[in-house]
Amino acid sequence: MTSLFDRHKAVTPEWLALYYGEPIELTHGEGRHVWDAEGRKYLDFFGGILTTMTAHALPEVTKAVSEQAGRLIHSSTLYLNRPMVELAERIATLSGIPDARVFFTTSGTEANDTALLLATAYRRSNQILAMRNSYHGRSFSAVSITGNRAWSPTSLSPLQTLYVHGGVRSRGPYAHLSDAQFIEACVTDLRDLLGHTREAAALIAEPIQGVGGFTSPPDGLYAAFREVLAERGILWISDEVQTGWGRTGDHFWGWQAHAASGPPDVLTFAKGIGNGTSIGGVVARAEVMNCLDANSISTFGGSPVTMAAGNANLAYLLEHDLQGNARRVGGLLIERLRAIGAQSPAVREVRGRGLMLGIELVKPGTDEADPQAAAAVLEAAREGGLLIGKGGGHDTSVLRIAPPLTLTVAEAEEGASIIERALRAL
Repeated sequence: MTSLFDRHKAVTPEWLALYYGEPIELTHGEGRHVWDAEGRKYLDFFGGILTTMTAHALPEVTKAVSEQAGRLIHSSTLYLNRPMVELAERIATLSGIPDARVFFTTSGTEANDTALLLATAYRRSNQILAMRNSYHGRSFSAVSITGNRAWSPTSLSPLQTLYVHGGVRSRGPYAHLSDAQFIEACVTDLRDLLGHTREAAALIAEPIQGVGGFTSPPDGLYAAFREVLAERGILWISDEVQTGWGRTGDHFWGWQAHAASGPPDVLTFAKGIGNGTSIGGVVARAEVMNCLDANSISTFGGSPVTMAAGNANLAYLLEHDLQGNARRVGGLLIERLRAIGAQSPAVREVRGRGLMLGIELVKPGTDEADPQAAAAVLEAAREGGLLIGKGGGHDTSVLRIAPPLTLTVAEAEEGASIIERALRAL
C-alpha cells in the first residue's frame, strides 16, 4: 500500500518542505496537544507556525464556525457582511492607528502584498526599504523584499528593494555596541542610505523577525527610524503577522515596543487571529487606504465563516487576558530555557519575549551556525513528544518555540524538560 508520504511526493512540488525524516500526519488536536495518525500525542510548541494561537479545538471558535457555516458560508465583499464589519471595528480600535480602515485578505503574504500596493500607489514610488534577515511571504512581491536568502528564490522583482541594518541585535558589525549606540549606528546607516537613493515608498519591518529566528532590535529602534522616515514622508509598515495579538506578552502589537513615535502608518496581520482559519489583513489610516484610484474586491477575504472565527477568537483572547498569560508563562519559560542553554555548549543564545522564543545553535566553541544540530534537536524533541519549529538567517540553526497562548506553567515545564533532553542528546 502506498504511504501518504509517497503520495505527497508524487503530486506536490519538491520545494514544499516537510519536517522530520519520517514526516507525521496530524489528525486532531485539543488544547495545547495534537495527535498523529499513529495515535501518538504531542505537546504543540509551534501551533502550525504561530497560527493556532489560542488552543486546538477551542469550543468558542468551533461553535462560531459551525453556526455561521450553517447559515451562510460565502458571499464575497460585494455584499454587506456583518461578521466582517464587527471584526474590522474591533481591529481598527485595537490597532492604535487614527481613522483606521481595515481590509481583509486570506493570508499574511496577501496582506503584505496589499500593504506594498498601498504604499507604492500612495507615494508614487516602487522603492521599498526592508530589513536584512526579514521574511514577508511567498508571493512575487513579498519574496522580493525578503532579506533572507533561504526564502527568496528569485532576484527578479517589481520593486527596487534596499536593505536596512538593525533587525538582528547579536550579530553583524554593530553587535558589540550598547543598545543606545546600536540604535544610533543603525539610524546613521539609514540616513546615509536615504541620501543616495530616490524617495522610497515605505519601510516594512517585523518587530520580531519570525522566520529569521525570532531576532529583534533594541526597543526604540523603529521609533528612531520613524523620525528619519517622517522627514521624507516615507511610510512605516509594521508586519505583525507573527508578533500581533499579545504574543510578545509585554505588548499587544510588536510595534508598541517602539511606541515613542506612535503607531505605524500601515499594519499587517494574519496567522493567530483566525486560530487556524484563513484570515489576513491590512490596517491603515484612511488617507493611505483610500489612495487607490481603481476598483478592488476580495472574493475570499472577509469570509463570513473566517470572520466568525476571528470574532470568537479575539473575544476569548481579550476576556481571558492571554497577553498576560504569554507574559507570565513566557517569562518563566525563557528563564528555564536560558538555564538549560547555559549547560549546553551548542547554545549560543536564548532570546525572545512572551511566547515567541528562539534557541540559536552553533558548533561548540565557535560562532558558526549549526543547522545539523537544529535538525537533530527537532527530531529528538518529536521523539520526546514535543513539536517545535526552526528558522534563522544562518542556515536554519534556530529552534523556534511559539505555543498557543493558553499554555500552562506545567506544560511549559514539560516542554522545557523535553528540550533539555534533546539538547543533551547532541
